[in-house]
Amino acid sequence: MVQSKTKQLTILAMLSALAFLLTAFGRIPMVLFLKYDPKDVIILIAGFIYGPVSSIVISFLVSLVEMVTISDTGFIGFIMNVLSTLAFVIPATYLYHRYKSFASAAIGLFLGVVLMTGIMILWNYLLTPLFMGIPREEVIKLLVPVILPFNIIKGSINAALSIFLYKPVVRGLRKMKYIPPSTGSQSTGKIRVEAYVVAAVILTSALLLALVISGKL
Repeated sequence: MVQSKTKQLTILAMLSALAFLLTAFGRIPMVLFLKYDPKDVIILIAGFIYGPVSSIVISFLVSLVEMVTISDTGFIGFIMNVLSTLAFVIPATYLYHRYKSFASAAIGLFLGVVLMTGIMILWNYLLTPLFMGIPREEVIKLLVPVILPFNIIKGSINAALSIFLYKPVVRGLRKMKYIPPSTGSQSTGKIRVEAYVVAAVILTSALLLALVISGKL
């Protein structure tokens, strides 16, 4: 039991470090002050493996480290990062651990994108004027043409990437004996070829939309 907990903490530490590195070096400017951040993919995979509590812990940890190292938005940015990540990952990780099927994860991913988009529209309305120093009236003008599509695109990209990466990550961890082999009672939902095709279509569409709103296409 102690060895199992040690391995779990090791993996969570590794995933936390990877999520931070992606935040530090993998952010891509899209439109205005908004940047695509891939760290939610890692946090989501951690939640699929160990449950939503793990996602919550990593989200707070990575956002805290980001705030005191590379962030230029301070505590407000910390709040926005945590809210965005948790809104995205909690529905999928909870439903997946509750029902243990790909369908439940897919529904959770869809709900996560919707929830994250709604929450970020609200909190950008409330907080963006504070850290950007612009009138709230100007922020309101950005909510539908900028904030809304940005979050849909970001969530769709991260959801699609998580579908492609989850199984390879789990297989790799099992080969290294960091997590136990699946059993009949613990088997993960199989991802059919059709799911990968849909994920590829979503990913391609989201990337094209990202190029459109960033003015590069």
